[in-house]
Amino acid sequence: MKGAPVSVDAISIEVFKNLFAAVAEEMGLTLQRASFSPNIRERLDFSCAVFDAEARMIAQAAHIPVHLGSMPASVAAAVEACDEFHPGDVVVLNDPYHGGTHLPDITMISPVFAGGDLSYFVASRAHHADVGGMTPGSAPLSTELYQEGIIIPPLKLRLSGWMNEGAMALIVANSRNPAERIGDLEAQLAAHRIGESRLADMMIEHGVESTAEHANALLEYSRYMTEAVIARIPDGVYRFRDAMEGDGQREYELPIQAQIEVSGEAMRVDFSGSAPQALGNVNAVPAIVRSATWYCARLLSEEDIPVNHGCFQPVAVTTPAGSFLNPRFPAAVVVGNTETSQRIVDTVLGALAQALPQDIPAASLGTMNNFTVGGFDGDDQFVYYETLGGGHGASNRGDGLSGRHCHMTNTLNTPVEALEYSLPLRVRRYHLRDDSGGAGFHRGGDGIVREYELLVPATVTINSERRLRPPYGLSGGAPGQCGLNIIRRDGEDTVVSGKHSAYLGAGDRVIIETPGGGGWGVNQSDAEVIPG
Repeated sequence: MKGAPVSVDAISIEVFKNLFAAVAEEMGLTLQRASFSPNIRERLDFSCAVFDAEARMIAQAAHIPVHLGSMPASVAAAVEACDEFHPGDVVVLNDPYHGGTHLPDITMISPVFAGGDLSYFVASRAHHADVGGMTPGSAPLSTELYQEGIIIPPLKLRLSGWMNEGAMALIVANSRNPAERIGDLEAQLAAHRIGESRLADMMIEHGVESTAEHANALLEYSRYMTEAVIARIPDGVYRFRDAMEGDGQREYELPIQAQIEVSGEAMRVDFSGSAPQALGNVNAVPAIVRSATWYCARLLSEEDIPVNHGCFQPVAVTTPAGSFLNPRFPAAVVVGNTETSQRIVDTVLGALAQALPQDIPAASLGTMNNFTVGGFDGDDQFVYYETLGGGHGASNRGDGLSGRHCHMTNTLNTPVEALEYSLPLRVRRYHLRDDSGGAGFHRGGDGIVREYELLVPATVTINSERRLRPPYGLSGGAPGQCGLNIIRRDGEDTVVSGKHSAYLGAGDRVIIETPGGGGWGVNQSDAEVIPG
């Protein structure tokens, strides 16, 4: 096949788009089925992707949006750190300042060769329930990165197929649940073997040159489609300001300021004017900011734009150094990945609503409602992490959805049965939070209520937002209700802040009420009636 003419047309591009995506999807299925932790197996808190030899993303499965623009930084960091690659190599990393996002997200990258030449990379990122740090779940109310868990710079976990036993032992030894870590890390390695095999099969069946040509064509196709979406936005400068509610050390306003300049087929998003670097854990590395911004741009298309390097190119993102959207090492960042990313989305969409008022929805719940818990069940140590959904913002097209994850998280609910089977917890309540969505011509979706009872003493940490500043409504719609966190000890309820950590006893309860989405448009019953 080498040297044969390559034919690229609309049909063949569609075929290869699905072939590349299928590689990532099958990797994801393998990772899910082989994993040990409920967070990966049940909630699907992971992503898989395919990259070319230049570390450009070719395809990502429909997994976690927050990984959309951040995984390329991991692959680039791996390429920079490794002098050369060999078949059977696997690079592992989680350092937010060298391609990662936050420490629980462990990324692996494997090279794929054709005829002795490096042709592609496959990558996976999975949120591990515990990688050490101050509190179980590795999402503490930290003030520096060192407190959040083990920091893994880009290093080879496998060398030419041989396991780096020392590196594996070091990673596992820093987890409160080492058996679960080994299982989840091995699941990622299994996913990589599938990805490498499927890409090799593609190149054998379709030819190395044809596969590469279609990969390049896919990048151009996504770039063209994104440019067409941006071209439909009226040229101009649009600004919006929102804010975080605190950094885990104290409650105060950390503004996020976005200025969007649209000119023809290009969009520039500048976050100058955002808050300085914070002492606490809400700082977000630039890869997170880019990821959230690119996600917003993709939302504007009614067509399914393939997720790859091409769709990122028309959108430039600027983050001021020393701000909490571009912090300096070793700033704490664990919640920047989960909470700050959601507020970035709210801010960018708020700016775009000025340009496209009929197309942009009101703010959704704006938080992942992170809940982590860990302790001892007899002689066995346990750790658990999950996020909770809430209300989606209403739009010109209808009411917001209720009780669903949104925006930068695409994870599933953890079934009560799976949670109670695996952990010394009992879920006492789990239902929609009635009337928590904002009023309007279209109502915002409702949040949820989830009440946990501890069956053994344990440390609990909550990292959440929208407890003080409600999700905004648009076009006259009312905001959604703020969320609420409650600790029940000896039958007495105490409302705690959005970011809270405590050691609780058996029988104590944690109640999390998540925010509702904002409403859209003026409610007709509230509007002035003018006689005909």
